[in-house]
Amino acid sequence: LAGLDIDFEVQTIPDIDESFPKTLRSDEVPVYIARKKAEAYISSMSADELLITADTIVWTFSEILGKPKDREDAIAMLRKLSGHVHEVITGFDYDIRKNGFFFRFIDRLFARLDDGENVYYVDKYRPFDKAGSYGIQEWIGYVAVEAINGSFYNVMGLPVRLLYQELKKF
Repeated sequence: LAGLDIDFEVQTIPDIDESFPKTLRSDEVPVYIARKKAEAYISSMSADELLITADTIVWTFSEILGKPKDREDAIAMLRKLSGHVHEVITGFDYDIRKNGFFFRFIDRLFARLDDGENVYYVDKYRPFDKAGSYGIQEWIGYVAVEAINGSFYNVMGLPVRLLYQELKKF
């Protein structure tokens, strides 16, 4: 958002339950969780504030990879991604009076990584707060991401160009 020259304030999201109904489609899950994050702030917002919340999942082999539970789970997720294409789906919610949006347009091919590389990355960067156990802006993005079809910023967790288009309408 700073790159868009928009004044903003980041607030830490209180611990929320990021579970979701298993009946949701993969593209509905991040919007559902972004909405839950927005609802945590409803009572503290003033009338002239705009709230933006987002959530990102990784979709591969018909499975959602969210945030890992621990070190072993993070390494297991990276093993699944190693050498395979996956999708990053980001949902965002803005202006708590409107519906959320989702964007599924990122396909990415991950280079095959060996276990030593997976363990190194998890131990050094501790990606426990990242969907799919990785941050493209970190070491693993340099060595493992072979291709991106779509927005780099979506992979980081917020489709900035699309959000800008929505904010212009607002």
